[in-house]
Amino acid sequence: MIMTRYIQINPADNVAVALCPLTKGMIIELNGMRVELKEDIATGHKIALKDFAQGEMVIKYGFPISHTVAEVKKGCLLDDKRMKTNLSGLDTYTYTPKFEEQTFTNEERTFKGYLRPNGEAGIRNEIWIIPTVGCVNGVANQLAEELRKETECKGIDSIIAFPHNYGCSQLGDDHENTRKILRDMVLHPNAGAVLVVGLGCENNQPDAFREFVGEYDPTRVRFLVSQRVDDEIEEGMKLLREMYAIAKEDKRRDVPLSKLRIGLKCGGSDGLSGITANPLLGVFSDYIVAQGGATILTEVPEMFGAETLLMNRCRDEEIFNLTVRMINDFKNYFIRNDQPIYENPSPGNKAGGISTLEEKSLGCTQKSGSSIVEDVLEYGERVTKNGLNLLSAPGNDLVASTALAAAGCHVVLFTTGRGTPFGTFVPTVKVSTNTALYNQKRSWIDFNAGSLVEGESMESLSRRFIDYIIEVASGRLTLNEEKGYREIAIFKHGVTL
Repeated sequence: MIMTRYIQINPADNVAVALCPLTKGMIIELNGMRVELKEDIATGHKIALKDFAQGEMVIKYGFPISHTVAEVKKGCLLDDKRMKTNLSGLDTYTYTPKFEEQTFTNEERTFKGYLRPNGEAGIRNEIWIIPTVGCVNGVANQLAEELRKETECKGIDSIIAFPHNYGCSQLGDDHENTRKILRDMVLHPNAGAVLVVGLGCENNQPDAFREFVGEYDPTRVRFLVSQRVDDEIEEGMKLLREMYAIAKEDKRRDVPLSKLRIGLKCGGSDGLSGITANPLLGVFSDYIVAQGGATILTEVPEMFGAETLLMNRCRDEEIFNLTVRMINDFKNYFIRNDQPIYENPSPGNKAGGISTLEEKSLGCTQKSGSSIVEDVLEYGERVTKNGLNLLSAPGNDLVASTALAAAGCHVVLFTTGRGTPFGTFVPTVKVSTNTALYNQKRSWIDFNAGSLVEGESMESLSRRFIDYIIEVASGRLTLNEEKGYREIAIFKHGVTL
């Protein structure tokens, strides 16, 4: 049951948010103020708490999120048709550090993981077949299927092929992006063994890619060039059997939470995202950082309008400058392609109550909590620093989630108010912003944050969430894993030959 039917998030806000459907004529009371609703208000949508003149600023989360495009009476709906973004073009920034005192301490908890010879830890022990080029996707899929039939996955967590469209006919950054993501997958600690399957004539030449991967364990990472053998399935199975025999001997053991790398992502946001699920991830991020682990926030276009909040939490001016470059590089990417920088939010976001990019970004960035920003990663770069990291990647759900996993995340936490079934190549935990979605899509949603508006405290909810994620890290399957929804998507923005 909804304990509170509406909320004013910040005392400075001149809007309230409906936490359930509200009907015309209803009286809401906030801080001694009585407001009669002039029209029906759907869940997640904004209610004007004052009479707005045209061009007046709309305040939510304590910050301007738009200006009105016409007069709006007190008690009326404020949506994308009645308000417009304040954002435009490139901005200049000044480093004004503002750090918050952290409340979590290191509890010295552990999870059951797989310690790797290089000192990293995995939360899964899987065998992966990775094509260097889309031409051998069918070979990779057949090898995975043959090994699953032969072994029934006994002694390991899963056997998976990861087909993709690229590896050839790409130029410049696109070619390098493909190589980086595939390299990062080869080196990911959730894989107990990896077979890289090449064709032989592709741009992503297998021999050159082998060198690009760098240092790796040759007993657990093997390469097959299909054009150089008579029967690629037979040769591939020989290699896979050898690696399977090694990987199946790996056992879970106690691993400190400081080894965890957690990705922070949202998609299909609604008006409750910045009230329930995203703040929950923010609390969890601060907790993991306090344990000595790392969290990574991405979706750069969905930082626009809230980027200064992240910039002012940068460890020092060097990290601040990297953050500024990340933001402006992404804005220039839009400009180079003759696209509007602020073509957001999506139709689904608007239907859920998000009207402008500032509003979306102020909700999205809450996933980062309040910890200090320790590093900024380029697309395809792997995390090296504990603490909160920022990663350059677009907002697209599968592209961004793949980038997070490639950066070294063991699991991606994905908040949603609309719902989605997908998963990337690491466990992808769906956290619903509202209970209705959780109840409707129990086959998609792993954890419900909607209880925050039904009376549960953040302390209680975050503790349940911490315990749940430790269970996932210790082997509990997420719903995308149970259903076999495992995919990758690589960022592309250039010419295809």
